[in-house]
Amino acid sequence: MHSELHSVRTAMFRKVSFIVHFEGEGLFREIEMKNMSADRRMIKIAMAAPYLARQEEHDLATRWKDHDDRGARNQIAMAHMRLVISMAGKFRNFGLPMSDLVQEGYVGLLEAAARFEPERDVRFSTYASWWIRASIQDYILRNWSIVRGGTSSAQKALFFNLRRLRAKLAKGDTQLTLQSIHQEIAAALGVSLADVQTMDARLSGNDASLQAPSVSGDAESAEKMDFLVSDDPLPDEQVSNMIDGERRRIWLASALKHLNEREMKIISARRLAEDGATLEELGADLGISKERVRQIESRAMEKLRTALVSADPHMAAYA
Repeated sequence: MHSELHSVRTAMFRKVSFIVHFEGEGLFREIEMKNMSADRRMIKIAMAAPYLARQEEHDLATRWKDHDDRGARNQIAMAHMRLVISMAGKFRNFGLPMSDLVQEGYVGLLEAAARFEPERDVRFSTYASWWIRASIQDYILRNWSIVRGGTSSAQKALFFNLRRLRAKLAKGDTQLTLQSIHQEIAAALGVSLADVQTMDARLSGNDASLQAPSVSGDAESAEKMDFLVSDDPLPDEQVSNMIDGERRRIWLASALKHLNEREMKIISARRLAEDGATLEELGADLGISKERVRQIESRAMEKLRTALVSADPHMAAYA
Protein backbone atom coordinates (compact mmCIF):
# COMPACT_ATOMS: atom_id res chain seq x y z
CA MET A 1 0.00 0.00 0.00
CA HIS A 2 2.71 2.46 0.97
CA SER A 3 4.90 1.44 -2.01
CA GLU A 4 2.01 2.23 -4.38
CA LEU A 5 1.53 5.59 -2.70
CA HIS A 6 5.24 6.31 -3.18
CA SER A 7 5.05 5.47 -6.88
CA VAL A 8 2.01 7.71 -7.34
CA ARG A 9 3.77 10.54 -5.51
CA THR A 10 6.89 10.15 -7.67
CA ALA A 11 4.93 10.14 -10.91
CA MET A 12 2.97 13.23 -9.93
CA PHE A 13 6.04 15.20 -8.93
CA ARG A 14 7.65 14.49 -12.31
CA LYS A 15 4.77 15.98 -14.30
CA VAL A 16 4.45 19.67 -15.02
CA SER A 17 0.73 19.26 -15.59
CA PHE A 18 -1.53 17.62 -13.04
CA ILE A 19 -2.84 14.18 -13.92
CA VAL A 20 -5.29 12.36 -11.68
CA HIS A 21 -5.95 8.70 -12.37
CA PHE A 22 -9.15 7.09 -11.24
CA GLU A 23 -9.45 3.36 -11.97
CA GLY A 24 -12.39 1.07 -11.42
CA GLU A 25 -13.74 -2.01 -13.22
CA GLY A 26 -11.97 -1.31 -16.50
CA LEU A 27 -12.73 2.43 -16.45
CA PHE A 28 -9.89 4.94 -16.63
CA ARG A 29 -10.40 8.68 -16.26
CA GLU A 30 -7.68 11.22 -16.82
CA ILE A 31 -7.98 14.87 -15.87
CA GLU A 32 -5.06 16.98 -17.08
CA MET A 33 -4.75 20.57 -15.93
CA LYS A 34 -2.81 22.39 -18.60
CA ASN A 35 -4.79 25.63 -18.76
CA MET A 36 -7.71 27.45 -17.21
CA SER A 37 -10.30 25.51 -19.21
CA ALA A 38 -8.84 22.24 -17.91
CA ASP A 39 -8.91 23.69 -14.38
CA ARG A 40 -12.59 24.50 -14.73
CA ARG A 41 -13.36 21.06 -16.12
CA MET A 42 -11.54 19.38 -13.24
CA ILE A 43 -13.44 21.52 -10.73
CA LYS A 44 -16.72 20.74 -12.46
CA ILE A 45 -16.06 16.98 -12.36
CA ALA A 46 -14.95 17.12 -8.72
CA MET A 47 -18.00 19.11 -7.67
CA ALA A 48 -20.28 16.71 -9.50
CA ALA A 49 -18.89 13.67 -7.66
CA PRO A 50 -21.48 12.28 -5.22
CA TYR A 51 -21.01 12.65 -1.49
CA LEU A 52 -20.44 9.46 0.47
CA ALA A 53 -22.74 8.44 3.28
CA ARG A 54 -20.97 7.62 6.53
CA GLN A 55 -21.54 3.86 6.22
CA GLU A 56 -20.59 3.84 2.53
CA GLU A 57 -17.37 5.71 3.32
CA HIS A 58 -16.60 3.24 6.10
CA ASP A 59 -17.17 0.26 3.81
CA LEU A 60 -14.95 1.70 1.05
CA ALA A 61 -12.18 2.54 3.51
CA THR A 62 -12.34 -0.99 4.93
CA ARG A 63 -12.07 -2.51 1.44
CA TRP A 64 -9.04 -0.35 0.68
CA LYS A 65 -7.40 -0.94 4.05
CA ASP A 66 -8.01 -4.67 4.36
CA HIS A 67 -8.11 -5.82 0.75
CA ASP A 68 -6.00 -3.23 -1.08
CA ASP A 69 -9.01 -2.38 -3.28
CA ARG A 70 -7.83 0.42 -5.55
CA GLY A 71 -11.30 1.07 -6.84
CA ALA A 72 -12.49 1.77 -3.30
CA ARG A 73 -9.57 4.13 -2.72
CA ASN A 74 -10.21 5.98 -5.98
CA GLN A 75 -13.88 6.36 -5.15
CA ILE A 76 -13.00 7.90 -1.78
CA ALA A 77 -10.45 10.20 -3.44
CA MET A 78 -12.91 11.33 -6.12
CA ALA A 79 -15.56 12.09 -3.54
CA HIS A 80 -13.12 14.33 -1.62
CA MET A 81 -11.49 16.21 -4.50
CA ARG A 82 -13.81 19.14 -3.78
CA LEU A 83 -12.19 19.32 -0.35
CA VAL A 84 -8.74 19.50 -1.97
CA ILE A 85 -9.85 22.28 -4.33
CA SER A 86 -11.45 24.23 -1.50
CA MET A 87 -8.37 24.07 0.69
CA ALA A 88 -6.01 24.86 -2.19
CA GLY A 89 -8.05 28.00 -2.91
CA LYS A 90 -7.19 29.34 0.55
CA PHE A 91 -3.51 29.54 -0.44
CA ARG A 92 -3.88 31.30 -3.80
CA ASN A 93 -2.38 34.53 -2.46
CA PHE A 94 1.10 33.04 -2.28
CA GLY A 95 1.55 33.46 -6.02
CA LEU A 96 1.82 29.78 -6.98
CA PRO A 97 -0.31 28.12 -9.72
CA MET A 98 -3.64 26.85 -8.50
CA SER A 99 -3.14 23.61 -10.44
CA ASP A 100 0.10 22.96 -8.54
CA LEU A 101 -1.61 23.60 -5.20
CA VAL A 102 -4.38 21.16 -6.11
CA GLN A 103 -1.80 18.60 -7.19
CA GLU A 104 -0.01 18.82 -3.86
CA GLY A 105 -3.32 18.66 -2.04
CA TYR A 106 -4.11 15.46 -3.92
CA VAL A 107 -0.80 13.99 -2.76
CA GLY A 108 -1.89 14.77 0.79
CA LEU A 109 -5.25 13.17 0.09
CA LEU A 110 -3.56 9.95 -1.02
CA GLU A 111 -1.36 10.05 2.08
CA ALA A 112 -4.47 10.34 4.23
CA ALA A 113 -6.13 7.45 2.36
CA ALA A 114 -3.09 5.25 3.01
CA ARG A 115 -3.09 6.02 6.74
CA PHE A 116 -6.82 6.23 7.44
CA GLU A 117 -8.17 3.77 9.99
CA PRO A 118 -11.93 3.31 9.52
CA GLU A 119 -12.35 1.56 12.86
CA ARG A 120 -11.68 4.84 14.70
CA ASP A 121 -15.14 6.06 13.67
CA VAL A 122 -13.90 9.41 12.31
CA ARG A 123 -15.10 10.88 9.01
CA PHE A 124 -12.45 10.72 6.31
CA SER A 125 -12.81 14.42 5.46
CA THR A 126 -11.89 15.38 9.03
CA TYR A 127 -8.82 13.18 8.97
CA ALA A 128 -7.75 14.10 5.44
CA SER A 129 -7.95 17.87 6.03
CA TRP A 130 -4.73 17.89 8.04
CA TRP A 131 -2.79 15.90 5.44
CA ILE A 132 -4.08 18.01 2.55
CA ARG A 133 -3.20 21.27 4.31
CA ALA A 134 0.23 19.98 5.39
CA SER A 135 1.10 18.86 1.85
CA ILE A 136 0.08 22.20 0.33
CA GLN A 137 1.92 24.21 2.97
CA ASP A 138 5.08 22.16 2.55
CA TYR A 139 4.96 22.75 -1.22
CA ILE A 140 4.56 26.51 -0.70
CA LEU A 141 7.50 26.63 1.72
CA ARG A 142 9.67 24.74 -0.79
CA ASN A 143 8.77 26.85 -3.81
CA TRP A 144 7.72 30.29 -2.60
CA SER A 145 11.31 31.48 -2.41
CA ILE A 146 14.76 30.20 -3.34
CA VAL A 147 15.65 30.70 0.34
CA ARG A 148 14.10 27.98 2.48
CA GLY A 149 12.15 29.29 5.47
CA GLY A 150 9.63 28.07 7.99
CA THR A 151 11.59 25.04 9.10
CA SER A 152 10.11 24.88 12.61
CA SER A 153 6.42 24.65 13.53
CA ALA A 154 6.53 28.16 15.03
CA GLN A 155 8.09 29.62 11.88
CA LYS A 156 5.52 27.84 9.70
CA ALA A 157 2.72 29.35 11.77
CA LEU A 158 4.39 32.74 11.41
CA PHE A 159 4.78 32.36 7.63
CA PHE A 160 1.15 31.43 7.01
CA ASN A 161 -0.47 33.79 9.54
CA LEU A 162 1.67 36.94 9.57
CA ARG A 163 -0.14 38.75 6.73
CA ARG A 164 -3.57 37.92 8.10
CA LEU A 165 -2.73 39.02 11.64
CA ARG A 166 -0.99 42.18 10.45
CA ALA A 167 -3.98 43.19 8.34
CA LYS A 168 -6.37 42.41 11.21
CA LEU A 169 -4.39 44.45 13.74
CA ALA A 170 -3.88 47.37 11.37
CA LYS A 171 -7.59 47.44 10.57
CA GLY A 172 -8.67 47.23 14.21
CA ASP A 173 -6.43 50.03 15.44
CA THR A 174 -5.06 52.48 12.89
CA GLN A 175 -2.88 54.11 15.56
CA LEU A 176 -0.68 51.05 16.00
CA THR A 177 2.88 51.43 14.79
CA LEU A 178 4.59 48.70 12.78
CA GLN A 179 6.73 47.89 15.83
CA SER A 180 3.60 47.45 17.96
CA ILE A 181 1.99 45.23 15.32
CA HIS A 182 5.09 43.04 15.23
CA GLN A 183 5.06 42.76 19.03
CA GLU A 184 1.39 41.74 19.02
CA ILE A 185 2.01 39.08 16.37
CA ALA A 186 5.05 37.75 18.24
CA ALA A 187 2.98 37.39 21.41
CA ALA A 188 0.07 35.76 19.58
CA LEU A 189 2.20 33.15 17.80
CA GLY A 190 4.78 32.59 20.53
CA VAL A 191 7.80 33.63 18.46
CA SER A 192 10.47 36.27 18.96
CA LEU A 193 10.10 39.84 17.74
CA ALA A 194 13.21 39.40 15.60
CA ASP A 195 11.62 36.39 13.84
CA VAL A 196 8.50 38.44 13.06
CA GLN A 197 10.54 41.33 11.68
CA THR A 198 12.70 39.02 9.56
CA MET A 199 9.71 37.14 8.15
CA ASP A 200 7.84 40.39 7.44
CA ALA A 201 10.84 41.69 5.49
CA ARG A 202 11.01 38.46 3.48
CA LEU A 203 7.31 38.50 2.68
CA SER A 204 7.52 42.14 1.62
CA GLY A 205 10.20 41.60 -1.02
CA ASN A 206 10.72 39.25 -3.92
CA ASP A 207 13.77 37.17 -4.75
CA ALA A 208 16.29 39.12 -6.82
CA SER A 209 18.50 37.48 -9.42
CA LEU A 210 22.22 38.22 -9.23
CA GLN A 211 22.27 38.01 -13.01
CA ALA A 212 19.68 40.76 -13.38
CA PRO A 213 20.94 44.06 -14.90
CA SER A 214 22.02 46.63 -12.32
CA VAL A 215 19.95 49.26 -14.13
CA SER A 216 16.32 48.22 -14.46
CA GLY A 217 15.26 47.92 -18.09
CA ASP A 218 18.81 48.20 -19.43
CA ALA A 219 19.97 44.77 -20.58
CA GLU A 220 23.38 46.17 -21.52
CA SER A 221 24.23 47.33 -18.01
CA ALA A 222 26.46 45.32 -15.67
CA GLU A 223 24.92 42.47 -13.70
CA LYS A 224 24.36 42.82 -9.96
CA MET A 225 26.81 39.97 -9.47
CA ASP A 226 29.58 42.23 -10.80
CA PHE A 227 29.28 44.46 -7.73
CA LEU A 228 29.70 41.71 -5.14
CA VAL A 229 32.87 41.88 -3.09
CA SER A 230 35.24 38.98 -3.79
CA ASP A 231 37.77 37.69 -1.27
CA ASP A 232 39.83 36.03 -4.00
CA PRO A 233 43.34 37.43 -4.64
CA LEU A 234 43.74 39.91 -7.48
CA PRO A 235 44.90 38.48 -10.83
CA ASP A 236 48.47 39.80 -10.38
CA GLU A 237 48.60 38.24 -6.90
CA GLN A 238 47.37 34.91 -8.26
CA VAL A 239 50.09 34.89 -10.93
CA SER A 240 52.73 35.90 -8.38
CA ASN A 241 51.65 33.16 -5.98
CA MET A 242 51.69 30.61 -8.78
CA ILE A 243 55.25 31.58 -9.80
CA ASP A 244 56.48 31.61 -6.20
CA GLY A 245 54.84 28.25 -5.54
CA GLU A 246 56.56 26.66 -8.53
CA ARG A 247 59.89 28.16 -7.46
CA ARG A 248 59.54 26.74 -3.92
CA ARG A 249 58.61 23.35 -5.34
CA ILE A 250 61.84 23.29 -7.34
CA TRP A 251 63.88 24.37 -4.28
CA LEU A 252 62.30 21.66 -2.14
CA ALA A 253 62.99 18.97 -4.76
CA SER A 254 66.61 20.10 -4.86
CA ALA A 255 66.90 20.13 -1.05
CA LEU A 256 65.50 16.59 -0.77
CA LYS A 257 68.49 15.33 -2.80
CA HIS A 258 70.71 16.10 0.23
CA LEU A 259 69.02 13.32 2.25
CA ASN A 260 70.18 9.72 2.35
CA GLU A 261 67.82 6.85 1.59
CA ARG A 262 66.63 6.27 5.18
CA GLU A 263 66.14 10.00 5.86
CA MET A 264 64.19 10.36 2.62
CA LYS A 265 61.95 7.44 3.52
CA ILE A 266 61.16 8.90 6.96
CA ILE A 267 60.52 12.42 5.66
CA SER A 268 58.31 11.08 2.86
CA ALA A 269 56.29 8.96 5.26
CA ARG A 270 56.07 11.56 8.04
CA ARG A 271 55.92 14.92 6.21
CA LEU A 272 55.01 14.40 2.57
CA ALA A 273 52.30 11.74 2.81
CA GLU A 274 48.67 12.77 3.21
CA ASP A 275 48.29 10.48 6.24
CA GLY A 276 51.59 10.70 8.09
CA ALA A 277 53.00 7.49 9.54
CA THR A 278 53.65 7.23 13.26
CA LEU A 279 57.10 6.87 14.82
CA GLU A 280 56.14 3.36 15.98
CA GLU A 281 55.12 2.28 12.46
CA LEU A 282 58.35 3.56 10.90
CA GLY A 283 60.45 2.06 13.70
CA ALA A 284 58.91 -1.36 13.15
CA ASP A 285 59.39 -1.04 9.37
CA LEU A 286 63.06 0.03 9.67
CA GLY A 287 63.90 -2.24 12.60
CA ILE A 288 64.85 0.63 14.94
CA SER A 289 63.27 2.30 17.97
CA LYS A 290 60.79 5.14 17.63
CA GLU A 291 63.23 7.44 19.43
CA ARG A 292 65.84 6.68 16.79
CA VAL A 293 63.24 7.50 14.07
CA ARG A 294 62.58 10.84 15.77
CA GLN A 295 66.30 11.66 15.86
CA ILE A 296 66.75 10.82 12.16
CA GLU A 297 63.71 12.90 11.26
CA SER A 298 65.05 15.87 13.24
CA ARG A 299 68.44 15.60 11.53
CA ALA A 300 66.79 15.36 8.09
CA MET A 301 64.67 18.44 8.75
CA GLU A 302 67.77 20.39 9.70
CA LYS A 303 69.44 19.34 6.44
CA LEU A 304 66.43 20.56 4.50
CA ARG A 305 66.43 23.92 6.27
CA THR A 306 70.11 24.43 5.52
CA ALA A 307 69.66 23.52 1.86
CA LEU A 308 66.63 25.77 1.40
CA VAL A 309 68.23 28.79 3.05
CA SER A 310 71.35 28.28 0.93
CA ALA A 311 69.18 28.35 -2.20
CA ASP A 312 67.43 31.55 -1.11
CA PRO A 313 67.97 33.42 2.19
CA HIS A 314 64.32 34.53 2.10
CA MET A 315 63.33 30.90 2.60
CA ALA A 316 64.52 31.18 6.22
CA ALA A 317 61.09 32.55 7.05
CA TYR A 318 59.44 29.33 5.79
CA ALA A 319 62.09 26.77 6.75
